[in-house]
Amino acid sequence: MHSFHVQDMSCNHCVATITRALKEIDGTAGIDIDLPGKRVNVDSKLAPQVLTEAILQAGFTPLPI
Repeated sequence: MHSFHVQDMSCNHCVATITRALKEIDGTAGIDIDLPGKRVNVDSKLAPQVLTEAILQAGFTPLPI
């Protein structure tokens, strides 16, 4: 499980955008997003750097927790 704090995530559209970006690189990933807590949890075998890059490419700034 990889967890990220995404401070610039502010609405359900942001949640959908991040979810879509992560599913594009790992269609089997388990994704749990806590919008009020600005936390993204990803259950994936991909390296955290790959997940970080996907979130960055979606337009957000993830910080590992």
